Amino acid sequence: MEYAENILGTIGNTPLVKLNKLTEEIDALVLAKYETFNPGNSAKDRMAVKMIADAEAKGLLKPGGTIIEGTSGNTGMGLALVAIIKGYKMICVISDKQSKEKMDILRAVGSEVVVCPTDVAPEDPRSYYSTSKRLAEETPNSWYVNQYDNLSNSQAHYESTGPEIWRQTDGKITHFVVGVGTGGTISGIGKYLKEQNPDIKVWGIDTYGSVFKKYHETGIFDKNEIYPYVTEGIGEDILPKNVNFDIIDGFTKVTDKDAAIYTRRLAKEEGMFLGNSAGAAIKGLLQLKEHFKKDDVVVVLFHDHGSRYVGKIFNDEWMRKMGYIE
Repeated sequence: MEYAENILGTIGNTPLVKLNKLTEEIDALVLAKYETFNPGNSAKDRMAVKMIADAEAKGLLKPGGTIIEGTSGNTGMGLALVAIIKGYKMICVISDKQSKEKMDILRAVGSEVVVCPTDVAPEDPRSYYSTSKRLAEETPNSWYVNQYDNLSNSQAHYESTGPEIWRQTDGKITHFVVGVGTGGTISGIGKYLKEQNPDIKVWGIDTYGSVFKKYHETGIFDKNEIYPYVTEGIGEDILPKNVNFDIIDGFTKVTDKDAAIYTRRLAKEEGMFLGNSAGAAIKGLLQLKEHFKKDDVVVVLFHDHGSRYVGKIFNDEWMRKMGYIE
């Protein structure tokens, strides 16, 4: 009989799916690494398992403990699933720009959700970075995950997602494109792929209001680049330790409006009901089209599921209010 011992056994081995309509103007073969097939509906399930296992091995997380993390929703979901199976409590600290669906889903899997304001500096005591750290200090027998600087994050993708993409493309991949938030996905996968073939190009998708693109190009952390933005899950106003800028060949920035519109287009034209960062990733890939040749194999990673954005991206009223559609 074929079955998994528990839900964690279904993480990984997600399919590659060819894009057809939205990529008609690109000569290359464009394949989506479809991470929403993970049980928590996102790529973050992979690093949730790895970060918790490594914390247990180091004695940082003890039986009956509480896991505390600042999350835009998806990491919290992955951690919550592991917490259920392993008997931990889970506190998710989330910013108020995240969709209501994300907060409801986290509560549905037993997490306590603490909501913080988005529009404050990372060092502000009200920010979700500061609040996560404070809660970890105040809560007995707790562990603060810190996905931004916890290198088990990128290591998880080095060990699982990277090898999967290499195997699924028969080693023919020439370009890898993905949105960058904590940096774990791009850095772990990019490192593995470049070890197999140093000629593979790794492109990061950034958003306006984030520091990554300018820092990568100039080495300057420019606070003038930082302002509030709508796109969820990508971009940062800090430099996470998981972002390995050395293995990233370049960044392209996508507007909030384009990210939202292309998220909807993926659903309506490709049958791919995905999250906000997928729209940014496919639009970014289209912006990079002059880099792709006829025989290239381009893999774009789609992080999460459309069900988390029903009240926003997939809601006409919200889209009109934002000025994204007429």
